[in-house]
Amino acid sequence: MSEVSAPASANDGSDGPFAIPAPEKKRLLVAALRALLPVDAVLDTPHDLTVYECDGLAAFRQIPVAVVLPRTEQEVVSIVKLCHAWDVPVVARGAGTGLSGGALPHAAGVLLSLARMNRIVSLDQVAGTARVEPGVRNLAISEAAAPMGLYYAPDPSSQIACTIGGNIAENSGGVHCLKYGLTLHNVLRLRGVTIEGELIECGSEALDAPGLDLLSIVVGSEGLLLVVTEITVRLLPKPPCARVVLASFSTVSQAGDAVAAIIAAGIIPAGLEMMDRGVAMAVEPFVHAGYDLTAAAILLIESDGTVAEVEDEIAWLSVLLTKVGAQSIAISHSESERLRFWSGRKNAFPAAGRISPDYYCMDGTIPRKHLGRVLESIQAMEAKYDLKCINVFHAGDGNLHPLILFDANVPGQWERADRFGSEIVELCVALGGTITGEHGVGIEKINSMCVQFSDSERAIFSAVKVAFDAKGLLNPGKVIPTLRRCAEYGRQHVHLGVLPFSDLPRF
Repeated sequence: MSEVSAPASANDGSDGPFAIPAPEKKRLLVAALRALLPVDAVLDTPHDLTVYECDGLAAFRQIPVAVVLPRTEQEVVSIVKLCHAWDVPVVARGAGTGLSGGALPHAAGVLLSLARMNRIVSLDQVAGTARVEPGVRNLAISEAAAPMGLYYAPDPSSQIACTIGGNIAENSGGVHCLKYGLTLHNVLRLRGVTIEGELIECGSEALDAPGLDLLSIVVGSEGLLLVVTEITVRLLPKPPCARVVLASFSTVSQAGDAVAAIIAAGIIPAGLEMMDRGVAMAVEPFVHAGYDLTAAAILLIESDGTVAEVEDEIAWLSVLLTKVGAQSIAISHSESERLRFWSGRKNAFPAAGRISPDYYCMDGTIPRKHLGRVLESIQAMEAKYDLKCINVFHAGDGNLHPLILFDANVPGQWERADRFGSEIVELCVALGGTITGEHGVGIEKINSMCVQFSDSERAIFSAVKVAFDAKGLLNPGKVIPTLRRCAEYGRQHVHLGVLPFSDLPRF
């Protein structure tokens, strides 16, 4: 199939930057895409496009001009070259499980779904690596590597559905990221296509790579810099033994103190998660994990390694948890019991959907020592906004996931939930944390970027974006706010020149 040049009017600017194309121009664009791709790889009917109008953050919806579903890297190259020539925005999408609106389509653009690029290209048992396409599911990597005794460590709660390409975009973590790191720490190399259609590689399968560390720039860049087409990830040997300690506490502060004490003692568990009573009560009828529903908070602490290492670590944990006031301690004695303990944490989000018509999952990061303080502040915000919030935390690295419960059918509830979420992430910043740990900025937290970063810092981000994508065609309007947007956000949130929580000390 041959490439199609843009008509003379496509780049004349008469309809403004990224304006929604007129029907004739849309028809020509779709025809040009169909000349590049198989007949079933271009969607443009309202019925087909509606499926792609949002990602996991359904509060924001937008219909694109067209959806394309390439199967090969060369097809991706052809698509972005055409869009570059036509000045058409391109938004790359994986499984659509993202929770920040990062894959929200552009009304004047093309949504590039990588779902059909789902091959595991190779597994190397000796090197401990897997080469995969971006549409491969996170969990599928571990399933394929299991016969070799290997697995892929990052495990987001959505790992059964989310794709490795989406994990790259958001630098996803998971319950085991405390010990084994985020996506960035488990990716060795990637290939991607620039908006001009140039293929580039970042990183290396060797211990180090020459030149600038572009891998660290691309991972977590939310589709603003490249369309990633192939990833080489690190595989780890599956630990011979893994057990979970389930500890319950009568107060949230005690649970927070336990987290700090574990890390201070030099213990780095494979996983360290906290859930408050609200989450425990939501998930227990759903998965029957065996949680203590009288507790204000519970901790899930996983120890892995050799049998001797695990037994020794659990002994230390039991002594430490008793000392800080745990009201009960249970230890898994089989793999099925370990998985049952984790099932509640893994199913916290769907369980929230069983008790509320809608929920808004926030994502921020704070220093671990402030876990209790943030939970107490969220309780005060519940009264302020007249909405309930249940909480799950990657407690080991201070990554919060408050779940604000609301009903979008009730006028004003979504607006209150939105303000509630903004106040939570602003509190995270004030306490020395960040507005996101792993869900990304997307369209959801673009205003909060104005609180987190100064004008000069955002200018540096923009300069990196321009170096990769001078026309701003890749995922435009996401992540990096304009000065005008920040000025408007400041007028909404600043009272007498003081941002919320700006009086709090920074650590």
